[in-house]
Amino acid sequence: MVFSSYTKEFSYNLKLATPVILGMLGHTFVSFIDNVMVGQLGAAELAAVSLGNSFIFIAMSIGIGFSTAITPLVAEADAEGNFVKGKSAFKHGLFLCTVLSLILFGLLLLAKPLMYIMDQPEEVVVLALPYLDLVAFSLVPLIIFQAFKQFSDGLSLTKYPMYATILANVLNVAINYVLIFGKFGFPQMGIVGAAVGTLVSRFVMLFYLWFLLSKKEKSRLYVTGIKLFTLTKQALKKLTNLGLPSAMQMFFEVGIFTAAIWLSGTLGRNAQAANQIALNLSSMTFMVAMGLSVAAMIRVGNQKGLKDFKALKRIAESIFFLGFLFAVVFALIFVIFHQALPNLYVDLDDPANALDTAEVVKIAATLLLAAAVFQITDSLQVIVLGALRGLQDVYIPTLITFVAYWLIGFPMSYYLGQADAYGSLGIWLGLLAGLSSAAILLYIRFVYLTKRLILKNETN
Repeated sequence: MVFSSYTKEFSYNLKLATPVILGMLGHTFVSFIDNVMVGQLGAAELAAVSLGNSFIFIAMSIGIGFSTAITPLVAEADAEGNFVKGKSAFKHGLFLCTVLSLILFGLLLLAKPLMYIMDQPEEVVVLALPYLDLVAFSLVPLIIFQAFKQFSDGLSLTKYPMYATILANVLNVAINYVLIFGKFGFPQMGIVGAAVGTLVSRFVMLFYLWFLLSKKEKSRLYVTGIKLFTLTKQALKKLTNLGLPSAMQMFFEVGIFTAAIWLSGTLGRNAQAANQIALNLSSMTFMVAMGLSVAAMIRVGNQKGLKDFKALKRIAESIFFLGFLFAVVFALIFVIFHQALPNLYVDLDDPANALDTAEVVKIAATLLLAAAVFQITDSLQVIVLGALRGLQDVYIPTLITFVAYWLIGFPMSYYLGQADAYGSLGIWLGLLAGLSSAAILLYIRFVYLTKRLILKNETN
């Protein structure tokens, strides 16, 4: 009976999460295609995309993390049937995300010289700089898109961002193909062509999502007639108080994975290329957990609005369990195919780079075994974090993520990742330690909060 009370929620949880998962998987699949295409150019080009994206991921994590503040506020207002409150949350969130996108773009341009002092291979830095310029600008439409996406998720309209993402992904792949390799009379632009594809597709993605939401009855009045500069200090403060800690949570997690890229760069381009392969494959499975995290945020936000805290706890735990089941399956896939999967990213028929290719594949195969182990804890930590955001609990989780990733995970990655220690595997053992610590501590926080809310509700 107790078990069935969890499993009966699976259907609706998946209904909410599946469009988010598919949209995110589509985006990650394009990243996979990018890496496969760029990988045909050589290890230096693949490492350059990895280095350039490491800067992008840091800025993106801040923007996306900040935008997640919109979802629980809109979900709570939707459950209460309060249109004015929901539109205010969206409008103020849209304004803040737009301003933040421009700030992050400017900071990325200012940060470019850092590449020269990070002990990265010089040929990789030279290739990465022009790639970074264009992809940095693409953050502006991406973060504004995130504001619309998080709003749409808050209304439980999770399929519309998926449609926009799929369209953008198809366009991205097409542009990448013709510009990276110079097909159909277009110039051969190498990795800069991949950056152009990213930029164009993100603008299309933003405008298409707005178009879809403007046609849907439930969302039309929210996304039209927006007086973007008619703002209140109270609403801005509330969103900022939720958004900044959420941004820091994502920044701390993405930051440690970015540090792994930089640490891999100190081991050479082959180690960095292998790290990129393992990260790209891991990010695909992580998108499933991210989709379930959004479902947790929406459903917990709804139940908070209804003040049904027993149902809130049960529903959240059902999503945790569902995430665990998916994680086990992905872990088994990584273990079984750890030697075969890296071959997808390299040109095995290139005799000139045969030794480099063999080393890249060997290192990546080892890293996938480490990735298999942290599937479960990585899944749990992000889903629990989504549930805590639904509760609008952000400050303690921010502290937890900082401790887990930067006081536990990063020092282990740094010391175990030295060339005379465990090298690339040591870096990933540090990631495993950080993710596991975060999962345990965040779950303890969730249990504590929900017990307190249930007790308080029963005594009133």
